[in-house]
Amino acid sequence: MSCPVQHGPSDTITLDPYVRDLRAEREILHQAGPVTRVTLPGGVTAWAVTHHAAARAALTDPRLVKDVAHWDDLQQGRVPESWPLLSTIPPTPTNLLGTDGAEHKRLRLLTAKAFSARSVERLRPRVHELTESLLDAMEPKADRPLDLKGEFAFKLPMSVIGELYGVDVAEHDRLRDMYVKFFSAVTTPEEFTHTYATLERYYENMIAEKRENPGDDLTTELIHAGENGDSLTDLEIRGTLQVVVAAGHETTVNLLCNAVRALLAHPEQFDLVKSGRVGWDAVVEETLRFDPPTSNMVFRFATEDVEIGGVTIGKGEALMTSYGAISRDRAEHGEDPHPDTFDLLRGGGRHISFGYGPHVCPGSHLARMEGRIVLPLLFERFPDLRLAEPDAALENHPSIVVNSLKELPVLLRP
Repeated sequence: MSCPVQHGPSDTITLDPYVRDLRAEREILHQAGPVTRVTLPGGVTAWAVTHHAAARAALTDPRLVKDVAHWDDLQQGRVPESWPLLSTIPPTPTNLLGTDGAEHKRLRLLTAKAFSARSVERLRPRVHELTESLLDAMEPKADRPLDLKGEFAFKLPMSVIGELYGVDVAEHDRLRDMYVKFFSAVTTPEEFTHTYATLERYYENMIAEKRENPGDDLTTELIHAGENGDSLTDLEIRGTLQVVVAAGHETTVNLLCNAVRALLAHPEQFDLVKSGRVGWDAVVEETLRFDPPTSNMVFRFATEDVEIGGVTIGKGEALMTSYGAISRDRAEHGEDPHPDTFDLLRGGGRHISFGYGPHVCPGSHLARMEGRIVLPLLFERFPDLRLAEPDAALENHPSIVVNSLKELPVLLRP
């Protein structure tokens, strides 16, 4: 179902919370750029950076910070406390998403070890083992439609991040359901408040349990880091867990689903992979550019007037990074083929779908490694895999933050 993006007052672009035509929305945002005004669900307005060069400038400008104390609309009461997207903006800077400078560097160092290229490489055999196990589990259902997202694309990265941080496997589905509501643009205020409080209690209980029964996991290491003089509070540990568990699985889930969808929708491109002319690393990178796992990241706040892309972001105003629109930048990715084309032979240009600058996603190495292992194993086991319904019938999760399909119905062996 197509729903054109609407223009609000003063040519402000109103984002569709139901994400009914994401491709059109990306193009309209990009055409309005490099920086444009947007209206988000709930009537909250902000700036959005939509071009590659302007985004790189914004993401490295120290005058644009993550601390919500600098957001005038919130401080003046113009943003309701129940606004769902506040979940991604910590009220106090206690995690990677809400800090800058030395404090951000301190918290990042405490999580960097798990996501370094060397640490991720050590996970390769385990990712391979988990993938084979999940493929085996789908064998009995191979002759009938199943949801590849729920049965496979979610379970693999959630198992990996869960093992790293000591999350009980029995809690995986519960966490998935809570994060679906957490990122939704249409969750009711009452349901959002309940979900957010439940997530906080979950991680508080997890920290208490790890204090009582330490394990060989990174949550235990975070607790010990605080005890060894790094001054890591329980609030900071909880904030870190909320961020890394969410980002550690959500990004990869979307990467896997979007890659499968793109390959099946572009058989001539898939043939390049099957013939060996193009490697799976190209599939991962072009998927990240063409259909990035994060649509928009909110927010940075101007501590003074800042000029970006020929537009002045006023002191106290909010700036959103629109990765979906940035992926359509002709100046970076060329006109031929058009950036709205999935092309594994695309030359030149580099996407920034994992961010750029100090806040670049720490889990990018892990997501890439999982994609390069999982996708070939999936198609080696099920070479005739196809969608169980037309591509046009696939629906997005109603979120302006994550780019996530509700389901990915497939036939493994038609």
